[in-house]
Amino acid sequence: MKVRKAVIPAAGLGTRMLPATKSQPKEMLTIVDKPVIQYVVEDAVRSGIRDILIVIGKGKDAIKHHFDKDFENSYYLEKKGKLKELEELRKISSLANIQFTLQKELNGLGDAVRYGAEFVGKEPFAVLLGDTILEPKSEQSVLAQLIDVFNTHGSSVIALEEVPTSLVSRYGIMGGKQIGRSSLYEVDQWIEKPQKDQAPSNLAIAGRYLFTPEIFKMLNKTTPGLNNEVQLTDAMRSLLLEQKMYGLRFEGKRYDIGNKLDFIKTNLLFGLHDDILGEELRIWLKNHKEH
Repeated sequence: MKVRKAVIPAAGLGTRMLPATKSQPKEMLTIVDKPVIQYVVEDAVRSGIRDILIVIGKGKDAIKHHFDKDFENSYYLEKKGKLKELEELRKISSLANIQFTLQKELNGLGDAVRYGAEFVGKEPFAVLLGDTILEPKSEQSVLAQLIDVFNTHGSSVIALEEVPTSLVSRYGIMGGKQIGRSSLYEVDQWIEKPQKDQAPSNLAIAGRYLFTPEIFKMLNKTTPGLNNEVQLTDAMRSLLLEQKMYGLRFEGKRYDIGNKLDFIKTNLLFGLHDDILGEELRIWLKNHKEH
């Protein structure tokens, strides 16, 4: 079946970004001039997906408002003749068919994904973390690469990135066998945040997933695990007992705005690549490198 739908979990509190996230969702923090969640939605759309469910938590209505039509600003921009800005604003509300659902309690990523069961039905679907941007070296998005793998093998496939061995305890880690000399792996285990000496590899889950709908059956059987939360990795481990799963090591960079240092780095890097701001920012940084 064709992959037509995506679930974007965006319910977390963002405590590592306090106080910025005290009154606004971390997914609404801006990278240059767009909130992170918009980059994620655009990634899904660029990969051919038009139906999206965003799972939000209490106090995250700003995400809903961002993707709504904005009549007040549209009227002002049209009246002032700011047609370029008006076009950009209108694009946001027409990116995709976006629905929202409320995660009533913050019970982990697995629980958030479980809220997509009715929306997804019996179709394969993508999961994109709402605070993570992936920038591949190729022109094809990482999610589109996952879809290609699914179309070939018909099984769930997860985006992977290489991380330093010293940092494996921060991630969900894959164990598996490389298929030939490709970047594709047949998975034989998933371990959530293992200690360095227990990690089967240094290939970490990178915030993009493509699942068959059977993942929901596994999530419904998954009891709270690490941090007393329903871990998506635990459900993936159960799914692996019934179906083949694949991991795709992508070439490129992952930007996680869930902590302050990476948020600042991401803004700088995106700013340097911006057509309008890049050159000025580059000059400014050069002049201030001693400060």
